[in-house]
Amino acid sequence: MPKDIVEKHQLAGLDEHERGFNRVVELERDGGMCRAMLRYETTFLVTDSRATQADALVELILLLHTRGFRQLRSQLSFRENTYCGNQEPWIEYPDPEFSVRPPDGIIARLFGWLRQGEPRA
Repeated sequence: MPKDIVEKHQLAGLDEHERGFNRVVELERDGGMCRAMLRYETTFLVTDSRATQADALVELILLLHTRGFRQLRSQLSFRENTYCGNQEPWIEYPDPEFSVRPPDGIIARLFGWLRQGEPRA
């Protein structure tokens, strides 16, 4: 039995490789609950069922943050079968305070090594 897509949102930001992206997030009805789905390159994420569309979307954002995605924002583009266009505002999701993954690469290691030698106050 196919699920009902109740909303579609545009989701934009930076992926874990610091590349800009913009993809559609589908919010589908799952019984009396709702879940969010995102396809991005080889990744397919589906949240657990949540009470509201907003809760499902926030759970998806949290999943993406744990994978290193940053500067995320979304905009409602379809509600049921109605196209919303650019009438809806963009909603920005603050990046987590903690570093999701340590910086990598030789430059980051060099700066880390140089910082170790800095005098302490």
